Amino acid sequence: MLARSPWLTRANGLTFLRLLAAPALVLAIRADAAWAATAVLSLAVATDFADGFVARRFAEQSGLGRLIDHATDAVFVTAGTAALAFEGILPAPLPTLIAASFLQYALDARSSISTGPRPSSLGRWNGIAYFAIIAIPIARDALGLRWPGPALVIALGWLLVGSTVLSISTRLWTGRSGRTTRGRARGSRGAGRADRSRR
Repeated sequence: MLARSPWLTRANGLTFLRLLAAPALVLAIRADAAWAATAVLSLAVATDFADGFVARRFAEQSGLGRLIDHATDAVFVTAGTAALAFEGILPAPLPTLIAASFLQYALDARSSISTGPRPSSLGRWNGIAYFAIIAIPIARDALGLRWPGPALVIALGWLLVGSTVLSISTRLWTGRSGRTTRGRARGSRGAGRADRSRR
């Protein structure tokens, strides 16, 4: 009997729906269709909650699944923030920084396909905030509200730019410190073996 591919799971199917929603979100934002954008965003958020539940329910959790989930989130929020930045609603650097942050996350030296990327508390909060910063102007326009105004939305966007830069910098520093510690440990073990050999 052939083993089932780790890609072909119920949870990954839900994640794939979120991936397909990314270009739909961009089209809705560019067409100034706030209700359509709200519906697409709601679908994406629903699949983001559901895929984790399904993975736990059917024992489909894996490092690969977590990586696919985070990659899809990164594509979706990068696409959404890029569309809003093109419209002048969010800061232009934000989508690029989101993409860079995920790339760093995925290529972390401590990560492996079996365990998934190394988690970060600030990164998790940023991940939630990326969805929120897309939802705020879209929901505001769909409901015909005046608040929060454009100046506040752009200020929140710049705040998220700062927290993303901090997350990237923290991960870089932590990774460098970890490599230095491991190097010292290997050096200590090597020195210990040398001393024993001289005895």
